[in-house]
Amino acid sequence: MIIDPSQIDPRNTYQLLVGSIVPRPIAWVSTIASDGTPNLAPFSFFMGVTANPPTLAISSGSRSGVKKDTLVNVEQSGELVVNLAVEELGEQMNATSGEFTPEVDEFKVAGLTPVPSKRVRPPRVAESPINIECLLKQVIYVGNESSPSGLIIAEAVLWHVRDDLLTPENTIDVAKLHAIGRLSGNWYTRTHDLYEIIRPN
Repeated sequence: MIIDPSQIDPRNTYQLLVGSIVPRPIAWVSTIASDGTPNLAPFSFFMGVTANPPTLAISSGSRSGVKKDTLVNVEQSGELVVNLAVEELGEQMNATSGEFTPEVDEFKVAGLTPVPSKRVRPPRVAESPINIECLLKQVIYVGNESSPSGLIIAEAVLWHVRDDLLTPENTIDVAKLHAIGRLSGNWYTRTHDLYEIIRPN
């Protein structure tokens, strides 16, 4: 079957997109509002961009043309923390995905522990095994003018990694991390079934 996205409803195009680009890593982003209210929300349109300097990209959509709290906070403060979503915290991560009003603290909603960051104001998720403190570099708006998405490009300035996840080579032991990935609908994937392919020289 051939599907032309210009000929179908955008909601169906979205389902094609999230069903085809799988699995997607989850950036569990903590920010802080101008009034000091913490915010926490997951985003699966997320990727690493470059290692020098270490740079991440996260796409934050809008609802009926209204920016999500995460994007508003990032643009106002220039700071964010990317917390890794893992299997043990799946239910709490999902709880923070609700459409809450700006005055709601999602840390409290999900029963999570905010802990101070070192270089940015937004708190980290204490329960998450990896936290990446980031500074905003730029936001690029893409998509339809009536419902644009803000592509947040941020530089990672500090990592917090649970001690048992670091290998002697200072890499992350992905088998111990138990990261989860986003699929479509209500589906997620685990990272337990691992296999290795050696790259050619």
